[in-house]
Amino acid sequence: MNAPVKAQQGAKTPKNQAKTSFAALWKPALKQAFVKLDPRQLLRSPVMLVVEITAVLTTVLCFVPNPAVSTGLAVQIALWLWFTVLFANFAEALAEGRGKARADSLKAGSQGLTARRKVGDEQYQVVAASQLRRGDIVRVEAGELIPGDGEVIEGIAAVNEAAITGESAPVIRESGGDRSAVTGNTRVVSDWLLVKITANPGESTLDRMIALVEGAKRQKTPNEVALDILLIGLTLIFLLVVATLQPFARYADGDLPLVYLAALLVTLIPTTIGGLLSAIGIAGMDRLVRLNVIAKSGRAVEAAGDVHVLLLDKTGTITFGNRRCSAVIKAPGINGKELGEAALLASLADDTPEGKSIVEYLRPLTTLREPARSEVKAIAFSAETRLSGVDWNGHSYRKGAVDAVLLYLGLSREEMPAPLAREVEKIAQSGGTPLLVAGDGQLLGAIHLKDVVKPGIRERFAELRSLGIRTVMVTGDNPLTAAAIAAEAGVDDLIAEATPEKKLQRIRAEQAEGKMVAMCGDGANDAPALAQADVGLAMNDGTQAAREAANLVDLDSDPTKLLDVVQVGKALLVTRGALTTFSVANDVAKYFAILPALFAGIYPQLGALNLMQLHSPQSAILSAIVFNALIIIALIPLALRGVRVKAPDAASLLRRNLLIYGLGGILAPFVGIKVIDALLVAVGLVQ
Repeated sequence: MNAPVKAQQGAKTPKNQAKTSFAALWKPALKQAFVKLDPRQLLRSPVMLVVEITAVLTTVLCFVPNPAVSTGLAVQIALWLWFTVLFANFAEALAEGRGKARADSLKAGSQGLTARRKVGDEQYQVVAASQLRRGDIVRVEAGELIPGDGEVIEGIAAVNEAAITGESAPVIRESGGDRSAVTGNTRVVSDWLLVKITANPGESTLDRMIALVEGAKRQKTPNEVALDILLIGLTLIFLLVVATLQPFARYADGDLPLVYLAALLVTLIPTTIGGLLSAIGIAGMDRLVRLNVIAKSGRAVEAAGDVHVLLLDKTGTITFGNRRCSAVIKAPGINGKELGEAALLASLADDTPEGKSIVEYLRPLTTLREPARSEVKAIAFSAETRLSGVDWNGHSYRKGAVDAVLLYLGLSREEMPAPLAREVEKIAQSGGTPLLVAGDGQLLGAIHLKDVVKPGIRERFAELRSLGIRTVMVTGDNPLTAAAIAAEAGVDDLIAEATPEKKLQRIRAEQAEGKMVAMCGDGANDAPALAQADVGLAMNDGTQAAREAANLVDLDSDPTKLLDVVQVGKALLVTRGALTTFSVANDVAKYFAILPALFAGIYPQLGALNLMQLHSPQSAILSAIVFNALIIIALIPLALRGVRVKAPDAASLLRRNLLIYGLGGILAPFVGIKVIDALLVAVGLVQ
């Protein structure tokens, strides 16, 4: 009823989208590079605005005769100054273009969407989804799209969230509990839901996702503002430096043409980072969107890069969450075959993941013919009885929690065989869950259920530790169980028997010591801690309260994503820092590379510093301008991809980046300008 078929078919999911090829991006980006020449757009990049003003001035000077500067040289300088601005605009447009295709597909899925809004008792009015406001109640039936973010207040249904998460398997959404939040543009595939809208137009998850990938209204983060202030300061310093050169030249009866001074200013100010800063930020947000994570602000992404402590739930993050059978232990005097068959039969009526894992574990180890469901009297597992079993061929088999099976047998813990009691205690202390198996009123043995730690998680924690990030496991388990799992996973600390209050206290304690804290959660009871944390990652399938409290929302509802978010934030900060180092080192190198060549004719003593032996002052200026423009193009792939942050430790990462981008930033201009100078002279572009 509420969605045009064409619009829905045109929509692609973020995960399943093919990566946009460079060939499809460069033409629109090239067009946008010219559109962004508008000074009003360049106000966001003060350094590039100065370059554009200089380009305009140099263009005007091309029409003012000056015997000291040939018209051909002035035109070349003006062109390369314009290229510098265009290359910077192209980098930003290219970064924006990578997300625009995703934004367009998301918009297509919601065009023409309508909703059945409740206007009275059992009365509904069909309205456009864009007319819905916070607090409106809508009814959504099977086959229809949910018109906006909301909270289920009545009903239970399967919902396909592929349009947002890329996962086609339906999930259950129902009123009450932690599965009541629904996302706009997802489809109800069975039954019906009564949904209370919780987001006004422009504020929904879909709207935030579109705004994030488009990057058009992206607000500058505090770090970007601080870096802008630094770049403006450096620009003013070099402006003063260039302004003082003419008096020095005239003092020695020389003259530096205004075209040279304008070009020199552009080569000295930090145009490299000034031109790539916006592209770095947009690309960082784009990498976050590729992870299917929505950020409410760029500040949250940057905070993730500065995190010192990660609070991670054990279940679903560090472990798979579903305990699995890892061993069976027989009681004294019991045959192993008898125990295996009894445990298998008792688990046939247990449809929980744990019960299925027992069947999967024992099935290859026994030759028993499994009876059909119709042949047995099944006692299904329930939270109340905490046991399951079957009655078959005059025999009864039961399996369940230790206390439940002992109660079924009429035994106390003290009456358990001592060897079996020790094994049960050992299982509990190792972080596992012991179950008992009984057959025909006799205790046969135990089953070891183990919450399996995810493979590779220990290595990921070690990598984070090398970067100075501590991991804290949060679990409701008892201290013994928690300690065993923490040791296996390799976390730095743990909070056992955790409550929402304990989480909040730990976050505040870490922050009081000046630490940045990140955590993830999905329940209403997690909301205070998510709001308090510097980086709060809420699960999309969690409660509305959790999603509103957090500053990041994971559309895949995967708690381990917090580790990836930290890596994205770290990469964003490292990339920005590395290219800033490269840019400033470039400026220093160009200063010492160009000035001796420029002043050699006025102050012959400076000839000793002309290490590069450039052909002439004219070739020195033009070579520097060409290098200044080309280095922006050369660094665009790095700005979009990001600098790798893998290193043995934070100190090694700093040394590596200083060596590559600091020393490299000093050496690159000497080599690049010398090569360009030789080429310009060889083709006759300068005398």
